[in-house]
Amino acid sequence: MRPYRHLATKLCAGSHGASIVVCRHNANRGAIPRHGSDLRPRVCMSSLVAVNTSRRLHTESIHSNKGSLSHFEIRTDGTHPAIFSSPSQGNSAALEAIPPIWLRDNCQCSSCVHQDTKQRNFDTFELPPNLSFQKVEEAQNGYQVQWSDGHESFYEKDWLARAGLKETSAIQQGRAPNPVLWNTDYLAKEGAPSVQYDAVMDPTSEEGVREWVTAIRNFGFCYVEGAPVDPGKTQELLERIAFIRETHYGGFYDFTADLASKDTAYTSIALPAHNDNTYFSDPSGLQMFHLLSHTEGEGGASLLVDGFSAAKELKETDPEAYKILSEVPVQFHASGNEGISIQPYQAFPVFLLDPVDKELIQVRWNESDRAALQIHPAGSQKWYNAAKKFDTLLKSAKYEYWEQLKPGRPLIFDNWRIMHGRSAFTGKRRICGGYITRDDYISRFKMLYYGPEHVLKNIHVGA
Repeated sequence: MRPYRHLATKLCAGSHGASIVVCRHNANRGAIPRHGSDLRPRVCMSSLVAVNTSRRLHTESIHSNKGSLSHFEIRTDGTHPAIFSSPSQGNSAALEAIPPIWLRDNCQCSSCVHQDTKQRNFDTFELPPNLSFQKVEEAQNGYQVQWSDGHESFYEKDWLARAGLKETSAIQQGRAPNPVLWNTDYLAKEGAPSVQYDAVMDPTSEEGVREWVTAIRNFGFCYVEGAPVDPGKTQELLERIAFIRETHYGGFYDFTADLASKDTAYTSIALPAHNDNTYFSDPSGLQMFHLLSHTEGEGGASLLVDGFSAAKELKETDPEAYKILSEVPVQFHASGNEGISIQPYQAFPVFLLDPVDKELIQVRWNESDRAALQIHPAGSQKWYNAAKKFDTLLKSAKYEYWEQLKPGRPLIFDNWRIMHGRSAFTGKRRICGGYITRDDYISRFKMLYYGPEHVLKNIHVGA
């Protein structure tokens, strides 16, 4: 939520009733709330081993395109008073009416919102179609509204300020508070983010988990130092974030290169940078790898690529290619195992953008699992040209971060942002790990970083 430069109210009396006027100001654009500790240079916080973020390669504000509601007035506006807001862009003094139904639909009283479940407690669509304000009175920190159907509501000024009205909420989406878009030079200087196993597993505190998921959210990946070389303990570690996702491969996995499942992950060949689960409608949000052993051979270095960082460069150097990859739908599939052929309910573009502010939400890239393009042949060449440019970035030394996995040092990463791969290897290699759904991951991050009360207030269900 953006800080508010001022909060002013004005009362205008009239014979036909009153209305609340809300003006949106764009002051302090880009400010970021400090509800959690930032990662500081080489300083141990709750046993967190953090990278130095003082020289960030790229940082993106989660509020870069958002204004705040920071001015309120009560006005007479004919026989049907209404609340007004100014648009987030353009003249901040311009006003537009907010339908009364929106306010009534979001009444926070105990009759309208179940105070335990935080669910709406009435049928919005049984409200009178001509619902309007009967009376509006200003109180010390909000407005008392009497509706034409006899119901009464109270709206706090800070609640109205957070409402956003035309904006998606960064807190609702759980966007990264201080995202760092990295490349190999950055990680060579600053090191990879990591946390201590004992801090994450501390049964008396969630602080270690909070630092862990915050690092993952900001950097897209994080190592865990000092973990037991044991699959059971690794599963318990992953479950500190959320439930492990079941797929057609099972839940928590513990495997070697034996092709037990018909997927190239179960071989010893090299794998280029890719996202997992591109064939699911909802690809997993997190994935963990823990190398338990590697004997009688060598190789198998782990590859990470920041897909958001590479996409940012593509957008800056070739906007048309970025546009094509964010618009043309692509199908993926998982069909190697007998009796199974999984595809998303629809084709999705490589870059999934937020429909409101057009910020990048997800990268969906896996050349092994990509199906035939479902586009007209005349447009195919443009997609291949754009995809080639993105692929060239992904395979460049600038973005390929290689590091050998080690027993006792699990790796976890955001599968919607970070691509992973590996070099070919020989010998016997045993890895365990699992997936966590995107929704469970983001929920855990939001509740730990912002706190339950702040999260619920920004959902506008009253806390």
